[in-house]
Amino acid sequence: METAIARAVHDHLPCGIEYGVLPIRGRHVAAFEIRVLAGLGEEPEDKLGIARVTEETITKGTEQRDGRALSDAFDAIGAARGSGAGVETTTFACTVLPEYFEQAVALHAEFMRTPTFPQNVLDVCIELTRQEHLVLQDDAHELADKLLSRQAYGPVLGRHRLGEPQTIDSITRDDVVDHWRRHFHGGRMLVSVAGAVSAEQVADVFERHFASFGSPGPAGRAHYDLEFTPATAHHPKELQQEHIGICFPGVSVTSDEFPTQRVIIGILSGGMSARLFTEVREKQGLVYWVSAWQESPRGSGMIFLGASTTPDRCDKTYDTLLREVDRLSEDLVREELERAVTGIAAKTDTRGYTTRALCGELADDLFHYGRPVPTAEKLDLLRAVTIDDIKRYLRTHPRDQLSVVTLGPKGLGE
Repeated sequence: METAIARAVHDHLPCGIEYGVLPIRGRHVAAFEIRVLAGLGEEPEDKLGIARVTEETITKGTEQRDGRALSDAFDAIGAARGSGAGVETTTFACTVLPEYFEQAVALHAEFMRTPTFPQNVLDVCIELTRQEHLVLQDDAHELADKLLSRQAYGPVLGRHRLGEPQTIDSITRDDVVDHWRRHFHGGRMLVSVAGAVSAEQVADVFERHFASFGSPGPAGRAHYDLEFTPATAHHPKELQQEHIGICFPGVSVTSDEFPTQRVIIGILSGGMSARLFTEVREKQGLVYWVSAWQESPRGSGMIFLGASTTPDRCDKTYDTLLREVDRLSEDLVREELERAVTGIAAKTDTRGYTTRALCGELADDLFHYGRPVPTAEKLDLLRAVTIDDIKRYLRTHPRDQLSVVTLGPKGLGE
């Protein structure tokens, strides 16, 4: 059967939900994503980690059934689902056969509207989180990411999903119930749906199952301020490797310069022919692992460079990472630019057109732009990026303020 992607529909429901629907004729599944616009950023400072605890335990019992019965109900319709708590949102995603779409939505409405948060389940979740904190200390890569995010983003955007050991221990069932009551309602919900559905069906199903779910007024749309801190910090740890993390402010998803930034990341770290891999790892043999990436909190952006090396090569690796970024304005050639753009487009074509991926992209559009943005429009902007655009970006966004973290036996300059 031929697959045809229709124009996305974007609207608001009387219950307060903002939703987008991407009907796709010929698909055999329907995917939906519910984003509650509340996450780690809404946690009280003495209860860090409560957003993840809430997300982990909200599905473990409702007024109608216990956690096992709820899980069985999802399994009975073959639903593939997942969830996660981030700084800005708490997300629940699901993919089902079209004939089970309403049942899947109804089950989500059940646990989001009538959770019971059993005390024994909360106790287990808290204990597992304590253990994850211990494991984190042995995961040098994730630990370095946590330290760099906290330093670079500031006290809110820099929060970690596990919270802190001392705050986790203070979380009670009353705290979790209060967090749920304050933040889970229609006015804080973004919903995206893609696949074998119609916009009318989606509106009807979500309105019926989420009618009168808390305050219908919009909330959670303001972005958190990025409190960037230029600093260099070393965290001593007995390791065989030295982990280096560097970041500096970039641009937001909605910026006209965002396509240029995406291409820069592709040139630096878009595959085995990208600059960081070929120049830093293959030619100079400085690192075990090296990468560049971007992160995009709503309303801001950050560019990261990361590497793991030996302690005695720490300084040279650090200098080389920054040199490779600066060198883009000196010797970038058209073939290299085109290869990066082609790589981004190819990944979109090979992985980005699954029903689940299109649903996630639509959710991102609603979150950042407040409207659906066609994939073709984004790719056209990427293909329009020139070498002059990249030089202009590097010139107007100098790397003169950096947030740097090293984790291992030796700090920079030692």
